[in-house]
Amino acid sequence: MNSELDTIFDSFNHPKIFKDKSILQHSYRPDEISYRDEQIKQIASILAPVLRSEKPSNLFLYGKTGTGKTISILYIRDELLKRFPKDSNSFLRIEYLNCKLKKVSDTEYRILAELIKKLGEEVPSTGLPTEAIYTKFIELIDSKKQTVILILDEIDQAVKKISSDFLYNLTRLNSELSKSQICVVGISNNLTFLDELDPRVRSSLSEEEIVFPPYNAIQLQEILSKRAKKAFKDKVVEEGVISKCAAFAAREHGDARRALDLLRVAGELAERNNSDKIRLNFIDEANSKIEKDKILDIIRTEPKQFQLVLYSIIKLSERRKTISQKTFNNSDSSRIEPIFTGDLYNAYQELCRTTKSDILTQRRVSDILQEFDMLGIINLTVISKGRGGRMREIRLAISRGIIEKAKKIIEDVLDYK
Repeated sequence: MNSELDTIFDSFNHPKIFKDKSILQHSYRPDEISYRDEQIKQIASILAPVLRSEKPSNLFLYGKTGTGKTISILYIRDELLKRFPKDSNSFLRIEYLNCKLKKVSDTEYRILAELIKKLGEEVPSTGLPTEAIYTKFIELIDSKKQTVILILDEIDQAVKKISSDFLYNLTRLNSELSKSQICVVGISNNLTFLDELDPRVRSSLSEEEIVFPPYNAIQLQEILSKRAKKAFKDKVVEEGVISKCAAFAAREHGDARRALDLLRVAGELAERNNSDKIRLNFIDEANSKIEKDKILDIIRTEPKQFQLVLYSIIKLSERRKTISQKTFNNSDSSRIEPIFTGDLYNAYQELCRTTKSDILTQRRVSDILQEFDMLGIINLTVISKGRGGRMREIRLAISRGIIEKAKKIIEDVLDYK
């Protein structure tokens, strides 16, 4: 065993694949952002008034995951801070917050507490009235003459979990400030995010909008090639690997993050297999692994009500499977009695009562099921019952291994066994 461990550890002490793996991480900031010149120029034009200590328009950036939204706005942030006049009698603060982070975006209170922390003060993570947190936030910002730009990434996730009221409240703060001013930059993967907001909220934003189109396969190939030269040792990437990664990611809405993840995970698989090259088969393995991780990440970060609905489906499926096995003495999934939406809603209500959670309407639960269907977590099929009308049949579309991990994630979040 020791000799086998020596082989494994020695391969990491003397790497054959990676030169600098961090180049392929999401947090890496390249010196040059490819194929986003137009969007970067638009952002710069909209936010440039801060260099004269003027309040710029609120700004919203849209585009699918991995289309360069975050990296572009952070590039402009750095450039503005570098160029802000040192002899100005005013200050510029630009703070970034990812609203998808757990225990940050689940309440308005926690978002404000995190922003206050970024501005250099501390408040309890819970316990104070939300109004008191707003007062503290206003006092902190208005303590000196300054412009504060708040970059709220994945802002649609916060609105989904809380409501659009917090966004409305943020934009209305300027009327309560005497020395300072606030500008909001929202980033969303949902292209119709603003259209779905209350008209009162949308009116208060007075926003500018920039859309980031997906990268095509050729653009992704160039982005990957540039990163691969810095990330890997010479001649370890087999011919066709970069183009296959790009093709996979182009199929996934031109997601550069997905492409980089594929290449990084393929490199890790090559390393674990003690291979001296990243071969094409490692891309297929990496793709399969990332798909599983992606589903679990969605389940982990969805709002509590989504988790309650999914857990109800899983528990109902397990009960139906147990009954089927006892009845037919086999595990033929075709014999398992299907789940219908009425049965699910009853099970969901029971779970909500047990966990002391709010109960959504049947229509809202139906909307959640539609989202799960789009994500590939379940299959929804409309069944005609003749005069009895139409019903929707629900079947889980994820593997047994993922179901078990999903159950554990939800039980931990809900503190429920």
